Amino acid sequence: MQNNLEIGERIRGIRENLHMSREKFSEMIDISDVFLGQIERGERSLSIKTLNKIVDFTGASTDYILFGDSKNNKTYDKINRILNKCSEEGLLFIYEIIRCSSTFLKGINKSL
Repeated sequence: MQNNLEIGERIRGIRENLHMSREKFSEMIDISDVFLGQIERGERSLSIKTLNKIVDFTGASTDYILFGDSKNNKTYDKINRILNKCSEEGLLFIYEIIRCSSTFLKGINKSL
C-alpha cells in the first residue's frame, strides 16, 4: 500500500475541494474528527470500510485515493456524487441519455 502520508494528503485535498471542515466531513463518513486528522497527517491507515465511506460520499475513485491516479478530476467527482445517490431506475435513465448523446455527437463529428 502507498505511503499513508500521500493518501492522507489526497483525502485532505478532496475534503478541502468540498469546502468542508474536518468535523463536518468526518461526521458525513461516520468517523471521529480526531481519526480523520490522523489519517490526513499519515499517522494512521484507513480501513477498507473507511475508504468505501469516503468513496461513497465524495465520488472520488479508490485509485486516486490510494495511488494518486491522475484520472481524478472535479467534474468526474461531481458526476459520481450524483450517480451515487440515484436509484437503479435513475441510473438506467441517465445511461440512456449518455448513450444517445454519444451517438448524436459521433454523427456530428462525422459530418464535419
